[in-house]
Amino acid sequence: MTAGSPSTSPDGVWVLGGFQTDFARNLTREGRDVSHLVGEVVDGTLEAARAAPAAVEVVHVGNAFGQLFTGQGHLGAMPATVRPDLWGLPASRHEAACASGGVALLAAMADLRAGHYDCALVLGVELEKTVPGDEAATHLGAAAWVGRDGEGARFMWPHVFSVVADEYDRRHGLDDAHLRAIAALNLANARRNPNAQTRAWDLPDLTGPDATDDALNPVVEGRLRRYDCSQVTDGAAGVVLVSDAWLRDHPGRRPVARIDGWGHRTVGLGLRQKLERDRDELYVLPHVRRAVTDAFDRAHVTLEDLDGFEVHDCFTPTEYLAIDHIGLTGPGESWKAVEDGSIAPGGRLPINPSGGLIGGGHPVGASGIRMLLDATRQVSGTAGDYQVEGARTFGTLNFGGSTATTVSLVVGAVDD
Repeated sequence: MTAGSPSTSPDGVWVLGGFQTDFARNLTREGRDVSHLVGEVVDGTLEAARAAPAAVEVVHVGNAFGQLFTGQGHLGAMPATVRPDLWGLPASRHEAACASGGVALLAAMADLRAGHYDCALVLGVELEKTVPGDEAATHLGAAAWVGRDGEGARFMWPHVFSVVADEYDRRHGLDDAHLRAIAALNLANARRNPNAQTRAWDLPDLTGPDATDDALNPVVEGRLRRYDCSQVTDGAAGVVLVSDAWLRDHPGRRPVARIDGWGHRTVGLGLRQKLERDRDELYVLPHVRRAVTDAFDRAHVTLEDLDGFEVHDCFTPTEYLAIDHIGLTGPGESWKAVEDGSIAPGGRLPINPSGGLIGGGHPVGASGIRMLLDATRQVSGTAGDYQVEGARTFGTLNFGGSTATTVSLVVGAVDD
């Protein structure tokens, strides 16, 4: 499946280009704040897309925890603050926990498809290394159902997704070795990504005895250990999206990808709410499955048409969840795709060739946009050392909280 030409798709949304900061950086140590990060991603995105500021008609910013980590809210106004040539443009901030970037993309797509605007600048920004790790974990816990999720846990999100792993174990059985194998794969993939947070880390062997060594890979919460977890990250990503009308008015410009389909589902905040409601379902979190199939249906594809997927591996159980929920295996059988190499580079459906969140980094508000950017790189053949050979169609799956918000996209190549 490849994207059609602008003339055959009256409501198409196209990626003109995009940019990502280096997720290994610590901006506080550099003496920089969120305004510097926004300035960098605005400049880099416009340059990569070869878009003049005057071409931008609307700005959407994904950010989850600006007030908590930096004291700065109202980040929809920050692009104009640091780039006076964006002054006066309509702009807004979108918050949906770790799916903030995905929701910002959906808002921009809706603007373009409705004909309100024809060129959108979409940014995801998060500055998290402003506080010690324990304090950062407390801030991030605000995306759960506060006072009801995570009772007695020191770290909210490792606890939450350890409970998800326990639920898999209850319904289908789960071997923790498969979680460690996911971590090992994504950390290995990240070594080929020049923007990945862990690309130069000295790592233990997570496929051998090191995986359960309490000194090398200590327990964080429940059954999750350090390398089952994504890290606190500073970073930003951005894309410029345009409509068919914009492309018709700029016949010399060629986009790099097209968003062929999208899915968006939102359920309640509480993890126990979700697990109890769907306790008799084969899929542990069936609304996630529905978000993915919605995207497939809108793109008129099946999983067999896809060449790879960027999924939300904030913890290894979330990638384990993603594997069967996108349909690569039957419900509860994700381990098969881990064991047979299906998700590895060169496999049947490479997952997170970028390193994902565990290897690549997880600046919360930026992750959904970073996924789109990496999918775009894959289908345009510009992913460099982590390129999936011959990729023409790629999927993304972005979660917020305990999957309370789920956004999935299908991204296609541009016809020659």
